Amino acid sequence: MSDITIKKSFASDTNAGTHPKILEAMVKANTGHYVAYGEDPFTKAALKKFKEVFGPLSETYFVFNGTGANVTSLSAMGCPYYGVICAETAHIHVDECGAPERFAGCKLIVLPSKTGKLTPSDIEKTLYAVGVEHHAQPRIVSITNATEVGTVYTVEELKDLTSFAHRHEMMVHMDGARIANAAASLNVSLRELTTDAGIDILSFGGTKNGMMFGEAVVIFRPELAKNFKYIRKQAMQLASKMRYIGAQFSALFEDDLWLHNARQANRMARLLAEGVSRIPGVVITRPVEANGVFVKLPEKAVPRIMEKYFFYCMDEANAEYRWLASYDMEEEDINEFIKTVREAVE
Repeated sequence: MSDITIKKSFASDTNAGTHPKILEAMVKANTGHYVAYGEDPFTKAALKKFKEVFGPLSETYFVFNGTGANVTSLSAMGCPYYGVICAETAHIHVDECGAPERFAGCKLIVLPSKTGKLTPSDIEKTLYAVGVEHHAQPRIVSITNATEVGTVYTVEELKDLTSFAHRHEMMVHMDGARIANAAASLNVSLRELTTDAGIDILSFGGTKNGMMFGEAVVIFRPELAKNFKYIRKQAMQLASKMRYIGAQFSALFEDDLWLHNARQANRMARLLAEGVSRIPGVVITRPVEANGVFVKLPEKAVPRIMEKYFFYCMDEANAEYRWLASYDMEEEDINEFIKTVREAVE
């Protein structure tokens, strides 16, 4: 990868740089001395904004990264004998190196899902274990929005799922690493996708949407927030200079920068999909609902494209590849990439 020269990367939206307005906010926070561990005006201002966005009963805690957000969220929700129901594509199952099992002490109950989404009927299949001492108890449902395969849960789907879960004394965690893209795709507010939809804990992503580092855990049930500060500390996710995370989130919410960034990434993904779909031999394999484009390519084309652009194979058995658009891409970047794909395929 070190020898590959690229202008913009389609491998991941985490490869994009930091938005200039967020960098500016960090520079402003980089003056003087402030009390550490969140007792600073930058963090407090950001936490106030989270209450405005998600509701006055929500409680927010900043962490360093997405895995930290997911692991601490699950830790707050579960006992060691709880099972966490998730899709087979879930980040907590595929890409977190066993961290949920090791640090949260829970068992992942992995369900097949072609769409990356779970439904009440999927969850119902796990209820046979309720009350049986030989089985991990299915008490937590973890979903991702937008999903790892680029699909988006609608508000109605979320309400159906959370209502079913709560009727069966389950809690619902949402991995919202790309929740901004989901909200932009549906043209709904962040609150509609979370607070109003019955989500219990949210891992709110900032890194994939223009931030340098930092994610947030947003808790909607007071009893789950009661001891979260201790969980965060034990998980090594308590930032001493938290003002730099707080300053970034304040900038992300200012004038709906989060929404502007997500809309731009989504629009670029749609433009990319439209362009490559006209190239013979390129097959789009999944709906383009957020900022991801999943494709099958002629075998000969892959190394040719990778001479200029690195990207990931998401399903080796089916030769399926993923391209992700970022907030900082423009039509010029998309057209250049489409040209590269066309030349590689021909």
